[in-house]
Amino acid sequence: MSAALLTADWFLLGRELYYRRFEIYSMAWHQEVALENYIAASASYGGPIALRRDDKKLVKVQGSAQPIISVYSGSGKQITSFKWTRRPIVHMDWSNDEKLICVQEDGMVVIYNMFGKFLHTFAISQKVQDAKVIDAKIFISPQNFTGVAIMTSNFKIFLVHNIQEPKTRQFSELPRSNIDPTCWAIVSTDSNTEVLIARGLELYRLKQDEHHTSAMLEPDIANRYTSILEMSVSLNAHHLALYMDSGYLWLGSTDLRTKYCEIDTSSIYKPKQIIWCGNEAVVLYWERDCSLLVVGKYGQKMLYSYDSAVHLVSEIDGIRIVSNMQHELLQKVPEVVQKIFRINSTDPGSFLLEASKQFQKGSHKANEYICLVKNDLETAVNQCIEAVGYEFDTEVQKMLIRAAQFGKCFIADMRSDNYVYMCRLLRVLNAVRDPKVGIPITITQFNYMKKRTQGLLDRLITRNNYFLALQIAKYLKMPEKEGTSHILVHWAKHKVSQAELEEETVAREIAEKLGYTSGISYSEIASTASQNGRKKLAIKLLDYESKASEQVKLLLELGENTPALVKAIESGDTDLVYMVILKLREKMPLGDFKMTIRNFPVAQSLYIKYCKEHNTQALNEIYIQEDDFSAQAQTFILESLDEKKQHMKDSLLTSAMEAYKKGRKDLYAGMCEEALKLLRFQRDLEDKLPAAKNKLVGLSVHNTCKMLLELNEAKLAEKFRNDYRIPDKRFWWLKISSLAQQKEWIELEKFSKVKKSLIGYAPFIDVCLQNDNRQEALKYLPKVSEDLKVKYCIKVGCLEEAADIAFQQKDVQGLLYVQSKCSTQFPQTQLSDKISSMISQLLEFKK
Repeated sequence: MSAALLTADWFLLGRELYYRRFEIYSMAWHQEVALENYIAASASYGGPIALRRDDKKLVKVQGSAQPIISVYSGSGKQITSFKWTRRPIVHMDWSNDEKLICVQEDGMVVIYNMFGKFLHTFAISQKVQDAKVIDAKIFISPQNFTGVAIMTSNFKIFLVHNIQEPKTRQFSELPRSNIDPTCWAIVSTDSNTEVLIARGLELYRLKQDEHHTSAMLEPDIANRYTSILEMSVSLNAHHLALYMDSGYLWLGSTDLRTKYCEIDTSSIYKPKQIIWCGNEAVVLYWERDCSLLVVGKYGQKMLYSYDSAVHLVSEIDGIRIVSNMQHELLQKVPEVVQKIFRINSTDPGSFLLEASKQFQKGSHKANEYICLVKNDLETAVNQCIEAVGYEFDTEVQKMLIRAAQFGKCFIADMRSDNYVYMCRLLRVLNAVRDPKVGIPITITQFNYMKKRTQGLLDRLITRNNYFLALQIAKYLKMPEKEGTSHILVHWAKHKVSQAELEEETVAREIAEKLGYTSGISYSEIASTASQNGRKKLAIKLLDYESKASEQVKLLLELGENTPALVKAIESGDTDLVYMVILKLREKMPLGDFKMTIRNFPVAQSLYIKYCKEHNTQALNEIYIQEDDFSAQAQTFILESLDEKKQHMKDSLLTSAMEAYKKGRKDLYAGMCEEALKLLRFQRDLEDKLPAAKNKLVGLSVHNTCKMLLELNEAKLAEKFRNDYRIPDKRFWWLKISSLAQQKEWIELEKFSKVKKSLIGYAPFIDVCLQNDNRQEALKYLPKVSEDLKVKYCIKVGCLEEAADIAFQQKDVQGLLYVQSKCSTQFPQTQLSDKISSMISQLLEFKK
């Protein structure tokens, strides 16, 4: 293919600024669609085209006169059509994820998928519903959100920045005037979104503040005019085009500080569309004579004429021109393509391409061309690889790939990564560009698309092209989670949404296709089935879900309470069982709930454990239902120990005693009775003794007696001891501890002489030492039993006496113990030597 043929569709719009227009598809709709009678809207990135009849034009209609929206692929193949049964549409366009957005005159925004299935709707604002919507704009923000702006009949403008999270903002208002606005445009930047609006001669910038005063702008327009009829903002929001009623077109920056050019279009009629082609040219289309004018940023222009109406679609790297017969792409010729195909080009890629052509012919000239670029061969190869991505014609693609492959042969150790990647990507792009699929996406759009390959697969999934999506995922060796598994889940969701298919067949088919592949979420598929009213199918699909938590969650949503509880118990996850129990407690009547968990011992045990910590009333209800009197009594006793329920302690202990009696636990009932008796006695004492106020209630028998002794209420303590049968030895311990603590040493000595001590005299020494009185402790040392004398002599510091007693008792171990307590300083060193002598004597005696 000669360079002249390859550049035949190029035209110049300034120095070295080439544009080209070439055909992508011959439209399949050419016999049934006349665009002049329709309002069209096409999604970006080669997306689908929606058509609805233009109500302003008289057309012969067959059948129902009800509005119909038809959706077609980029190649003109019909995807679907559906009747519009809602309020009249003011504006129709597509979101960035190929959802059809229809704005009604009452301010409602209705969203469909490309198959005409209703997704959801929302209202712009109550203020809008009070006035009629007369115009709307749908735009994509730099953050890749789809936004909607509407103008009401009183010329107020409202904005929703993101249709996924609709929050309405009102723009500042125009100054009052009798003249109506003629045109407006959205300027969406990273920082904010503004509106440019024209009213006759005047141009205003509106901000997202309804209280802001809009000041009139003054663009640098040289030629006289009376009204701005149309305007357009470039996709990057940096450039602005204004069309005046004088037929002049003004191009400049959106801040109006820079003017690029101002040219006469030779037409005074308002164009139907003005769209920026990239960032360096503007395209105007007049429906009146079906003419298309391409104007360069600095005034150069090119005029095209068509036989019938066309529709222009803005893309990031150009515009698509859709007509009755064909679908074309108008774009700036990529720089690398210019370098290779431009006539008389001397770039390395151009020479390499020519060398490859001559080699195919078997001509010796191939060597001459290779010699011309032998120092830049790698650059030449990379240019051919880069250029091939911009071409739609498969013959041109083959020609450039052959050239790159030919050049690689002359370069030692050149990495093939870029070459292999481009070959793979070309196969993918050619597959989706096929008229049967109809996505005429360019490589620039692909690279700009969010998630790239994943984004392209999502578009195929949206069109139900699951087989092609799977082939692409496998061909590009994508991870299972992002590729095969992701596609199969969406295929399964589509299957379950088809009401005409039998549930058994669908469940079996999905299970056979998906199996237990990692990354497959059956609960997600089952959820879709449930949303489509196919509950039985959802339950069948959940049997294949590997995650118990997902199974249980959806079963609860479906109202399958018992199966959810069974699955949770089988999983062995107590947290999951708790979650199910608490959900059932919220949803079910109390009686049904109790009967349900009663059939599952594990669930009942966990619920009882939960109630013990959080809901004692519910716990008691369970014990009453089960006639478990001992457990009821335990619950009452535990509650009586709660500090917050001290005022109820008597009644709780009484309830515990009665429960034990019903359960024939007389011993425990008696203990509860004793506890009640003690509690009442403590209260009486607190009332009688001012010193005992707030000190007795809640104490044990032991501590109550001790407290009475500490309060010097010896008679009361003695009576208490007799009433509650405190053992004599314990009472002696309490008595001597109390006297020593109060430093009543005389009373302690008297008490020791009243009668022979029941606990011995060693405890007397202990309590004296505990209260730092060694001298008092020495008084009781002679009375200590012989077997404890050594130990207590050491305790009071009488080491020499301890050694003598141990020697008399012939206790070698005792002597060794005394010796271990001796320090290394005099006179204890002398004692240590003496003990050593004693030990030697005892050992000699034993021999």
